[in-house]
Amino acid sequence: MQVVAEREQLPVLQARAGEPAAWDTLFRRYQLPLYVYVFELVHDEQASLDLVQETFIAAVRHIGGLREDGRFGSWLFGIAHQKCIQRWRKQNREEVSLDEIPESPDESEGAPDDLLIRQEQEAGFMQVLNQLPLPQRAVLLLYFVENFSIEEIARITNTPPGTVKSRLFYAKRALRKLIQGNDDK
Repeated sequence: MQVVAEREQLPVLQARAGEPAAWDTLFRRYQLPLYVYVFELVHDEQASLDLVQETFIAAVRHIGGLREDGRFGSWLFGIAHQKCIQRWRKQNREEVSLDEIPESPDESEGAPDDLLIRQEQEAGFMQVLNQLPLPQRAVLLLYFVENFSIEEIARITNTPPGTVKSRLFYAKRALRKLIQGNDDK
């Protein structure tokens, strides 16, 4: 899934002026990419929906702090990222375990056996991905799934670009080792 290009003309100026139609356009544009990103970090359907909603509420409240309208997408993902980090920290303090929600198969995706194989492969990959620390997992998702640049990821995660590059390098290396380790079994 690819996030809207930052150069695309979005009604950010109108949203800043409080126009509901502009916020509706921005919500429709970013709702799904944000949900996918958040879900891959928190692995909880309802929590992901709540975090996306909280992200947009925070965006409405703090749009005045956005310096460059053209960077709305990375700014919004930055808010979502911080919301995920806050939730993760709260969970670690409370030591709450998350139950994975089983996905129901979509009949339009092909033959049941093909779907089952694909789901098993995706589940296996996600299981491996989940073994990475949250900062590395976030960088991988932002870079490879959401197609953000290193500089945009740095803004989203509030870390220097060099740290993003380092996390990306070590995440890819760790992921490769984990996948090779699972292939040996």
